[in-house]
Amino acid sequence: MKVGFIGLGTMGAFMAANLSKYLEKSNHGFVVHDVRKSAAEAFLAKGAEWADSPRQLAEKCDIVFLSLPGPKEVEAVCTDAETGILAGLKKGGAVFDLSTNAPTMVRKIAAIYKEKGLNFLDAPVSGGPNGARTGKLAIWVGGDKKVFDEQKIFLDAFADQARYIGEIGAGSVAKLVHNGAGYAIQTALAELFTMGVKGGVEPLALWEAIRTGAGGRGRTFDRLVDQFLINKYEPPAFALRLAFKDMTLATELGRELGVPMKLANVAYADMSEAMNRGWGGMDSRSAMRLQVERAGVKIEVSPDRIQEVFERDPPAQGDPKRSK
Repeated sequence: MKVGFIGLGTMGAFMAANLSKYLEKSNHGFVVHDVRKSAAEAFLAKGAEWADSPRQLAEKCDIVFLSLPGPKEVEAVCTDAETGILAGLKKGGAVFDLSTNAPTMVRKIAAIYKEKGLNFLDAPVSGGPNGARTGKLAIWVGGDKKVFDEQKIFLDAFADQARYIGEIGAGSVAKLVHNGAGYAIQTALAELFTMGVKGGVEPLALWEAIRTGAGGRGRTFDRLVDQFLINKYEPPAFALRLAFKDMTLATELGRELGVPMKLANVAYADMSEAMNRGWGGMDSRSAMRLQVERAGVKIEVSPDRIQEVFERDPPAQGDPKRSK
């Protein structure tokens, strides 16, 4: 069996390097391609084959991995009638797109491939260059679960958290949720941190202090299980009326100091609306219900299912509420 890898940039090169170690041990062939042949020199020196085009690579391989900049590059590599993977991949072959892509694009490509008897799965990664180098990567896969199960051994060669999460596009949606939340959080942190510094606290002392608080000790996304994911806001862990008081004081201080705090004031506005709805005695996270309502979705997960996840992947150390 031959495995192909297209895109040997910072992330791709590290993932391909870890994959190649497994392929060498298991006697599978390795074929590589990049827009710069120089990026493949280290792999060619270790016995990998070079392909002049995605099509040529696909003609030699049963499974292909992509690590490309974005949607337009993935579309071109996958569907170009002359040089693309589609023109060369044998029936039953599979493509895993490791890029951060648009759900609409991966669904479009998957539909084209399905008509030809081919498999296309979105499999974006998270972990950054260091995670790609060390193999400490998450991969969120959307597409045909049977194909995922059959080929997971190759994903495991360069990631420690490869998991199937749904139909085609599900992986890309999860990646955008993860990254979008991260960038929104960093913006909020910048707002509040600059307020703290302008309020007279030395930056290192402020950082040392807040990282030992409730928010600093837990994994960010683990905290979604508190009230929000199970849709249960009573009895409160911390009442909304108390949180609203805290946010009132924080936003007032920002105004006093002349610190722009757009996100903090948006949060304050939602908390104000929640208070006006009579939710002051509910948990502080009850304000999150407003966004659920605006989005027109239902979120309510059984606590037993959440506990199953924690048993597979334990929460942060030092979180007594969830450590058992």
